[in-house]
Amino acid sequence: MRSTVRAFVAALLALAAAAPVSAQTYPSQTIRVVVAYAPGGTGDIVARLIAVPLAAALGQNVVVENRAGATGAIGTQAVVSAQPDGHTLLLGQTGEISINQHWIKGLTYDTHKDLQPIALASVVPLALVVGAKAPSSTMAEMAAALRSGKPLTFASAGTGTPGHFAGEFLKLKTKGNLTHVPYKGAGPALNDLLGGHVDMYFPGFPAVTPHLKSGTMKILAVSSARRSGAAPNIPTVAEAISDPNFDLTLWQGFFAPRDTPKAIVERLNAEINKILVSSDMQAKLRDAGADVRTTSTEQFAAFVKAESDKYLQIIKESGVKPE
Repeated sequence: MRSTVRAFVAALLALAAAAPVSAQTYPSQTIRVVVAYAPGGTGDIVARLIAVPLAAALGQNVVVENRAGATGAIGTQAVVSAQPDGHTLLLGQTGEISINQHWIKGLTYDTHKDLQPIALASVVPLALVVGAKAPSSTMAEMAAALRSGKPLTFASAGTGTPGHFAGEFLKLKTKGNLTHVPYKGAGPALNDLLGGHVDMYFPGFPAVTPHLKSGTMKILAVSSARRSGAAPNIPTVAEAISDPNFDLTLWQGFFAPRDTPKAIVERLNAEINKILVSSDMQAKLRDAGADVRTTSTEQFAAFVKAESDKYLQIIKESGVKPE
């Protein structure tokens, strides 16, 4: 009996000692950062920019792994199912974190229960763009056209994307006669906007920069509540329609599986924030059209919940459903 008790006590002591040691020795192997979309997107760019200095800070390799599919759900599920030891992270974005749970039936993960927010990295505004020959050249002119009841169309990279919801939210706020035209990706949507087949589009800001420089598109406004550091002279939609609640963006942040030790999460938050406040990283992200945001883990968790609540409210108010 005594030997059994001694063995039980020894096991408890071993477990108690294991938790701090695992945090103190972290990381002990290569860290994978999963991006739930194909290479080349904004999230992929942000992940790869941060991976290099993060590897130097942690003393281990940090590799970016693209696992695309199901509007980000496949890559997200891979992280949810990973060992909660800080060696598999998600570079999560608006769609798979704040929209999918309200949009995709049978989703196999719960953002709030299955992932731990680590740190917000950047926020990318959507750019409301029209063709170079479009009659509207300012957001005020577009808002007037919408309020007049003139029939207009807006493109998106697909149903359930932030660009789709930005168009639906604009329709709701202006009571405009707007019809959604979904495409399979940003490329086809931009091509049809350039060809004059649709009237407007809300893509991520980085995707339209070359077209703005070449003069083949006009930018009327950005979708974020505050002006973008990459284009401070461009007004916001919120300013033009006098509604401060118009704030829809593509954002990028780091997440870990549930049950990842708090000490590891806090260390990652501190290291990522150190990287983000460096002038070099801020310049690189600004060149990519992203605005840097630094947060504590608690602030990021509150941000994620607010974003989720916002998209749920838009879905309810607009009555929009999967097409």
